[in-house]
Amino acid sequence: MHIPPFDNQNKAIIDIHDAHVPLTYFNVVKLEKGQVFSYQIPGYETCIVPATGRVDVDVDNTGFGGVGNRGSDVWDGEPEGVYVPTDMPAQMVCTSDSCEVFVAGARFDDRLTPFAVHKNEIDVVQYGSDDTKTHRKIKHILGQKQVDKVGRLLVSELYTVGAGGWSGFPPHKHDTDRLPNETRHDEVYNFRFKPSHGFGMQLLEPDEDKLGEAFHIVDGSSFAIKSGYHPCVVAPGYEMYYFTILGGLSQRSLVQYFQPEHAWQVETIPGIKDMIAKFK
Repeated sequence: MHIPPFDNQNKAIIDIHDAHVPLTYFNVVKLEKGQVFSYQIPGYETCIVPATGRVDVDVDNTGFGGVGNRGSDVWDGEPEGVYVPTDMPAQMVCTSDSCEVFVAGARFDDRLTPFAVHKNEIDVVQYGSDDTKTHRKIKHILGQKQVDKVGRLLVSELYTVGAGGWSGFPPHKHDTDRLPNETRHDEVYNFRFKPSHGFGMQLLEPDEDKLGEAFHIVDGSSFAIKSGYHPCVVAPGYEMYYFTILGGLSQRSLVQYFQPEHAWQVETIPGIKDMIAKFK
């Protein structure tokens, strides 16, 4: 489901109990210096990630100061985040001139302990190659390193390395719990392009017996994936970024099922097996 850019006025783009992707939550919060945004979400754990600017965060009277170090866009610095447990009050205060903050969430009933993830704690993996047109870098904010501290939520940032090229390739899906071959994870993206007038396409093939659909994605597009194979591509001359939220139904660890006729390329794309392992 493609959600074109719009002014969400700090209200959830993907709300709790969403009919399409009920395992996830997503909000984009924009603040000026000194402005405050507060929330408390029953049944969902969340992660606060500044896309730009800096915030002070308070989670149930536990403070995390100076979160975020990026300037004008998501390429200008490294990500940081704060984990907010289920049904726990959270507040962010903008301490830079302005900020844009992603709030990612996944359905989870238990209440854990809040913590911050600083830029030196981000787990980075780079894979693919220019030759295979799949060169990209992934920065895991809530990944393997937080395996015992988070319930069902995975949060990462994906960057194409260089201009143009494919991502989420070979085509894969994760819409059915059938271990050990696949897990059910709902997924949400928010795209950015460099330069910002760039564009790409998100492909979605929910039924293997029918042709899929192609969606024109631009800077600020969101995309919610309930089912099906879902690679995407950025046009030549542009770099692409997408903020990624995964919420698991029965477990946090992601098991991707690659489309059989294209799965052979798992053996030919450099470093892709390391990338797959980082989501487990």
